[in-house]
Amino acid sequence: MQALVVQSHFHLMVLDVAVLIWGLPEWIGSYRQRAKKRGATRRDRGSYLFLVAVMMAGMFTAFVCMQAVTAATLTWRQPLLFWTGIVLIVGGVAFRWYAIRVLGRFFTRDVAIHSDQHVVDSGPYRLIRHPSYSGALISVFGFGLALTNWLSMLVVMGATVLGFSYRVHVEERALCDALGNAYRDYMKRTRRFIPYLW
Repeated sequence: MQALVVQSHFHLMVLDVAVLIWGLPEWIGSYRQRAKKRGATRRDRGSYLFLVAVMMAGMFTAFVCMQAVTAATLTWRQPLLFWTGIVLIVGGVAFRWYAIRVLGRFFTRDVAIHSDQHVVDSGPYRLIRHPSYSGALISVFGFGLALTNWLSMLVVMGATVLGFSYRVHVEERALCDALGNAYRDYMKRTRRFIPYLW
């Protein structure tokens, strides 16, 4: 059996729209939310380009796996899995943009520090240090689920976790250097992506 988006043009179109809702603001933000435009000092060490490249490679490979490895197709309740994936894509996008809004002018696409930067610990930042990344991970998981292929899901999630692992390492090091004990104390009382767990 094939993945639902291979069987149905309607479901493929829905996935395309969900990915567009997810990707278009990211693409626009990549031009508007750069460190230079926000008056911050860049400390990115290539993490933004690495993250984007790894995620794009993961998504492309997930599509290839979905079509080439039909033995990995999830056959149990495909429509339910697909629609759950779509909800997670859109929900992850909404959570990511909420986190970006809470961080305000301190948010940049590349790792950067403002001269008056301080620890933001309101909204979702009370419990997790990187809620915008959590939102992206939720969307990526939803994308993998919507492909209704377990190998595709593993590939896209593995690539994304790899990308964010390097990104978070660079970002937390830059914030510790810039903010010192205030950020180290914040790290002790929060988790990276999932409250109380991870």
